[in-house]
Amino acid sequence: MNEISSPIAGAEPLLVAEAVVKQFGANTVLRGVDLALGSGESTCIIGPSGSGKTTLLRCMALLEAPSDGRILMDGMTVAQAEPSSSVRASAKKVRPEIGMVFQQFNLWPHMTVLQNIIEAPMRVRGLGRDEAIAIAEALLEKVGLAAKRDSYPARLSGGQQQRVAIARALAMQPKILLFDEPTSALDPELRREVLQVMRTLALEGMTMLVVTHEMGFARRVASRVVFMDEGVIVEQGNPSLFFENPTTERARRFLTHFED
Repeated sequence: MNEISSPIAGAEPLLVAEAVVKQFGANTVLRGVDLALGSGESTCIIGPSGSGKTTLLRCMALLEAPSDGRILMDGMTVAQAEPSSSVRASAKKVRPEIGMVFQQFNLWPHMTVLQNIIEAPMRVRGLGRDEAIAIAEALLEKVGLAAKRDSYPARLSGGQQQRVAIARALAMQPKILLFDEPTSALDPELRREVLQVMRTLALEGMTMLVVTHEMGFARRVASRVVFMDEGVIVEQGNPSLFFENPTTERARRFLTHFED
């Protein structure tokens, strides 16, 4: 087993992928990936399309089961190829602690912005309606959308919908927030809206794992950059060092395609 990629110095491991393999039929997408995320750390995963970034994220979000290896949270095994009853119980316990923001927003079209945000906290966390509404209104203020409280998703821009999706994920009060290329469906102006919200969360100490092609965001906001290719972590480290002097030829070739 490879040594697990460590979180930033002083950060307690929160979510860990240990020797994770993921296969879809004959196609092996992840090839024994080790990655540990520390509390308060903002990690960006970058790499070419098809490198396994989103699959790793989905495994760590407990949306995909590893074909081999395991996922741990707070030291508990929460996913493996053939989970025992105790692992399944642990997964059920921690799943609300892992928030997920998708590329395509995934808002309920028949619900208002407020209704989208309060639904899961009431059903999953068991919050009362008044408490859930108070949390939702505070989060809408945070993401700059307090005036859109009673709007339906179809009346919002893509950037506004993604900010609502972030507020919805935060309403569950997760320990960690995972983002799967959250700006890929947006034009440049709308991307800035979403990235500013994410930057604020990082500065506030939210634990984040972000799959992204936004090299500027990764360089300026991440505490660690992880570069993947062909189902493995090729290189990782401090963003400034990585972008200024990558240690592998594969990372150097990848970065030549981006101008920051």
